[in-house]
Amino acid sequence: MSTPDSPILIVPYMWIGDFVRGHTVVELLRARFPSRPIDLLATTMVAPLVDYMPGVRKGIVVDLPRKRLALPQHRALAERLRAEGYRQALVMPRTWKSALAPFLAGIPIRTGFFGEARLGLINDLRPGERRLPRMVDRCAMLALPKGEGAPSQWPLPALKVPTHEIAPWRQRQGLAPDGRQVVALAPGAVGPSKRWPYYAELARQLAAARNHVWVIGGPDERDLAAAIVGAGDSSIRDLTGPDLRNAILALAAADAVVSNDSGLLHVAAALGTPAIGIFGPTSPWHWAPLNPIAAVVETASELTCRPCHKPVCRVGHHRCMRDISVDQVAPIVGRTLATVPARKTS
Repeated sequence: MSTPDSPILIVPYMWIGDFVRGHTVVELLRARFPSRPIDLLATTMVAPLVDYMPGVRKGIVVDLPRKRLALPQHRALAERLRAEGYRQALVMPRTWKSALAPFLAGIPIRTGFFGEARLGLINDLRPGERRLPRMVDRCAMLALPKGEGAPSQWPLPALKVPTHEIAPWRQRQGLAPDGRQVVALAPGAVGPSKRWPYYAELARQLAAARNHVWVIGGPDERDLAAAIVGAGDSSIRDLTGPDLRNAILALAAADAVVSNDSGLLHVAAALGTPAIGIFGPTSPWHWAPLNPIAAVVETASELTCRPCHKPVCRVGHHRCMRDISVDQVAPIVGRTLATVPARKTS
């Protein structure tokens, strides 16, 4: 039996964007159980997000192997979970492995969809997963009482970066404010089909208009960043690297963001930084952030293959991204920057 102050564990998806969506689940649980601590299971990669999520007590950080069962690691995680005294776990992913440690830990209520034949591992089974087309709907429904319908509007994810963290970060990076506005570019994405190919030209135009340009992303975006930085002058900086906290702080400090359909678009939107999302093979209705963004950019070309939601262009022409020109994107960035309060540039 749960008590009014017994903690709850959320097992979210570990992709950056999906992890940000998990804050909607936190908000729903806080409204239902205001005195119960809420923790998030997290990988090392996404763990920095936890520090900026209001309402989350802490993250339980673990990096489990993705392609094998690794039962000893799951048992070790179960021991950590048992020591926390969780009385309920909400398991977002559909996989059998994602429910294993909560089961081994003896958490009394384990909420989730049936998924990969998880009868027993999940004992608070929820129906109707296939009737929920969006990821956010599937995750958020697990936070509601069983049988309750979805509200007209889900709570929005909200990441809060304390202002006192920004100035020291800028100093460490050698990015002292000089009155010019900053545009962060996030050229990466899972799969090449979601990557807009003209970031270098956009960066040149933004720098020529006396803006600073910061290229952000993980280690996999190093080559993309090098090509963008090499196309311009010292106003364009490569801030890619393995620590997601660096990207979070860059997005919080920037005046605007241009991003593919990627996790960093969700981070920017949840921070409240004006974000321009470029969508090619994916549907914005399905995958755009729940938070409002400054603009959604899509090709005007009539393409019968779109949306395909594939990581690699299956027809080989990649027109859903190649047909979006810099001349289409740059004016949107300019209009967005014109709306940014002066305090952002100080």
